[in-house]
Amino acid sequence: MCGRFVATAPPDQIARYFDAEPPEAALEPNWNVAPTHDVYAVLSDGSTRRVEALHWGLVPRWAKGPSVGSKMINARAETLAERNAYKAAYRKRRCLIPADGFYEWKAEPGQKRKQPYFIHRADGEPMAFAGLWEVWRDPATDGADRLHSCCIITGEPNEAVRPVHDRMPVMLPPETWDTWLDPANDDLDTLGRLLVPAHARLYDLYPVSTDVNSVRNRGPHLIERVETQGTLL
Repeated sequence: MCGRFVATAPPDQIARYFDAEPPEAALEPNWNVAPTHDVYAVLSDGSTRRVEALHWGLVPRWAKGPSVGSKMINARAETLAERNAYKAAYRKRRCLIPADGFYEWKAEPGQKRKQPYFIHRADGEPMAFAGLWEVWRDPATDGADRLHSCCIITGEPNEAVRPVHDRMPVMLPPETWDTWLDPANDDLDTLGRLLVPAHARLYDLYPVSTDVNSVRNRGPHLIERVETQGTLL
């Protein structure tokens, strides 16, 4: 599962990193991105990549209202081709969701509350979460009002994350981006082979303050290392 992550890079930097056109409007840096927040996503029309701000929480085209998106922040890699909420987007509307890192929580001996951990790339490079996106048209306005939304694909954890959680976001390396983003590519066997755990050696994690538990807290202190009496091993 991925329920909180960090996204602080400015849009022009994201656009350069992903070789994409920048978005029309900038989002504020956020060290505690939560479901229903707007997030950057990298999309492609088959020839040009672009960065857009999407609502985190996928709203399928057939949904009666946008509130269903709050329950669809993550999609399991193993069932993308089967679930009605995701299978159409899996074939045609895939994206990358840039992140500085993400949080997971673990029960620690002697602590009443779970201990949050910040998980990030050891080399400081951005993460590229595999994602899906959709466009929901409001039937109350005959489709004039539209909501562009997305979700993060999760899969099995690697050895670094497994002690903390049994799921993690699928993170795609640059050599897979063209294949993943191409809307003309509906080869589910090829796409499915991309949805594997990232190499554990690329990632680092450490305990952070329980301030991250509140979505009201969005500042940089949330990713500062704290001491804990627990252990991951």
